[in-house]
Amino acid sequence: MDKFRAFTNTVGSSITPFAARSQQWIKEQTGNAGEKTDLPHDYVELETRIEALKTTHQKLLAATSQYANEAYDYPPNIRESVQDVGKSISEKAISMLTVRDKVNLLSKAGSASEAGAAITAPPSTKPQPKTFSHAIARASLSGSQTIAMATPQGSTEPDPLSQGLEKIAIAQEKVGEARLAQDEQIQGKFLAGWSATLNQNIKSADKARTAVQNARLSLDAAKSKAAAGGRHEESYTEDQRKAIEAAEDVFVEKVDEATSIMRNVLDTPEPLRNLVELLRAQAEFHQRAADILEDVGKGVQELQMGQEADYRKARDQ
Repeated sequence: MDKFRAFTNTVGSSITPFAARSQQWIKEQTGNAGEKTDLPHDYVELETRIEALKTTHQKLLAATSQYANEAYDYPPNIRESVQDVGKSISEKAISMLTVRDKVNLLSKAGSASEAGAAITAPPSTKPQPKTFSHAIARASLSGSQTIAMATPQGSTEPDPLSQGLEKIAIAQEKVGEARLAQDEQIQGKFLAGWSATLNQNIKSADKARTAVQNARLSLDAAKSKAAAGGRHEESYTEDQRKAIEAAEDVFVEKVDEATSIMRNVLDTPEPLRNLVELLRAQAEFHQRAADILEDVGKGVQELQMGQEADYRKARDQ
């Protein structure tokens, strides 16, 4: 029996503070509570800044988390076949040859049938990514070979448009691979750190703020209990005074702890470091893409100028 009483007393002592806080919170929400204990002005300012930091992290993370989705720029209107992108069939992954692999096979094709076989060649070990640039690469390669296969037999001159599309296909695949490299870099050096700040640092500050709120409710509950019946502070019992003083000590302690934690979260340079990594990855990708497209542009322009010269020559004859 004594053990049971000890157990119930322990449970009662652990529930009582929570019940007191809950009752005080309900009174405040319904407008039936007395004066609330004010939080320090500096503390309130820190809370405001923490909320702003949290909102900023949540919004930017919602936008940039797309970098973890390979197909974020893949056109929804494209209908590619299994042979175009490669899909799992009978629990066995079917993956397409890269554009460059197909070009190498096609360059060795001696007939239309061999060229067609190259287009539908057995899959390699790497599935084709579903990015916008890879989709353009596949469409360009398909167009290149469709035109090449339609060229009259016996023709010794390759079709300029077919050649241009082939160059574009190879270049667009390179751009797509550069984009995937960018995404991987952003996931590792930006998203991971940005998420850690939100889910660890800011969460720690929120936990400390909750402790302050609980301590404040407990303090005001103790004051409210002592003032029940309209008693003034001079008429409080010794136990009531001690309860209020103990609650005040806890409140001050929790405010100091939360203040320190929030300042550390706000002062850390980690968010700016993460943003630098984001911008670096984006800049490297766009520079790489610009270099690739500029280079292929020159090659396609040469084909265009050659075809234009032949066109004018034929008309002048």
